[in-house]
Amino acid sequence: MYTRNKTRKIAIGNVTIGGGSPVLIQSMANTNTRDARATIRQIRQLEDAGCEIARVAVPDMESARNLGRIKTGIHIPLVADIHFDHRLALEAISQGVDKLRINPGNIGSRDKVAAVVKEAKAARIPIRIGVNAGSLKTVNSGRHADSIAVRAKKLVEAAMEHVRILESFHFYDTVISLKASDVGTTVEAYRLLAKKRDYPLHLGITEAGSMFRGTIKSSAGLGILLYDGLGDTIRVSLTADPVEEIHVAYHLMQSLGLRSTGVELISCPTCSRCEVDLIGIVNELEKKLSAAGTLAHVFAKKPLKVAVMGCVVNGPGEARESDLGIAGGKKKGLLFERGKVIGEVAPDQWVKTLMKMITKRAKQ
Repeated sequence: MYTRNKTRKIAIGNVTIGGGSPVLIQSMANTNTRDARATIRQIRQLEDAGCEIARVAVPDMESARNLGRIKTGIHIPLVADIHFDHRLALEAISQGVDKLRINPGNIGSRDKVAAVVKEAKAARIPIRIGVNAGSLKTVNSGRHADSIAVRAKKLVEAAMEHVRILESFHFYDTVISLKASDVGTTVEAYRLLAKKRDYPLHLGITEAGSMFRGTIKSSAGLGILLYDGLGDTIRVSLTADPVEEIHVAYHLMQSLGLRSTGVELISCPTCSRCEVDLIGIVNELEKKLSAAGTLAHVFAKKPLKVAVMGCVVNGPGEARESDLGIAGGKKKGLLFERGKVIGEVAPDQWVKTLMKMITKRAKQ
């Protein structure tokens, strides 16, 4: 479908990004990092949803000193998000975090940057440079006048300043993100940067918005970039429960054939020919599939395709082409398995029947 952009391979704790590795899914805890128990609880919820890298904010030394305890309580790599104070970065390294998210240009003088780089090298901890349009005066000052191309260029220039600082210390375990709240600027910035360096790219549309609007905006921007072959990790930034970010990310990447949620659910949009409560049936099935988290691992290599169709026009064809499917009528639906009709099912039994068959497949 497309060719992945070649980037250097970098280890983050027990996972690897770049160099052709799968695109990994990240999120960020929104708990207070000073509360280790609450932060561990939320990251474990993220793990259950399929999160592969977790980031936490480190605004002060109390938060930094909690990182070791948090790390021992989770099973995925931990990233410390730090601004302005290099001492927080040094403490995070000593606490055993797996990656730093800092911008070398804003943590102090050159000797302070040198101290962080020295310790990061010794601990083999990569650094992510994260440039956001909202925090850059050079980008915001011309916001209404500048074109997308100009804003993107300014983002890349800002990122390259930080990159050159790390390179001056011979540090190359670097990951870069370039985020704006608009799709056009973000896409153009990543495309431009990818031509300059081979560092792994972390993708995201920053401040994307609510569950509804943020999902749409993130899917538009990240979908373009992933289809271009760009990106080694992604975060769908939503003003919502961070667990929802993971669900959206998986479904986005499954639609591009990059990752699997375990089950690919196909259903029709309904019309006046539909004589069952297909919307209610599909919503119930979706909830049960989300709760069955192990399905993503069981069907990781080849997703199980399940079709739930509400009428006799396209329904039988879609159901027949799927691994499992039901094509509905008013009082019954034809049940398909591997292209063959194997029975009839009343509408109030569709979800129960499909979940039983899916679970049986998973056990096999």
